Amino acid sequence: MSKYNLLWEYVQEKGNQSFKLSFDEIKDIAGIPIDHSFLNYKKELVGYGYQVGKISMKEQTVIFNKLERRAIDEIL
Repeated sequence: MSKYNLLWEYVQEKGNQSFKLSFDEIKDIAGIPIDHSFLNYKKELVGYGYQVGKISMKEQTVIFNKLERRAIDEIL
């Protein structure tokens, strides 16, 4: 189980095409603060039908984008 599973499940359940979460919101959802390892873990999100878009260090936000089924098949 990934340390970001709670976040991935939240993103999948939200179901929006694209949305933004702050680092603080991610900490509240995942139960842990976002750190540099997030860059390694973000590829797990594809299995949930999403990908991490832009990560803004200045704004301290992450954009999540829903993937089309075809794109998921190509990535996996």
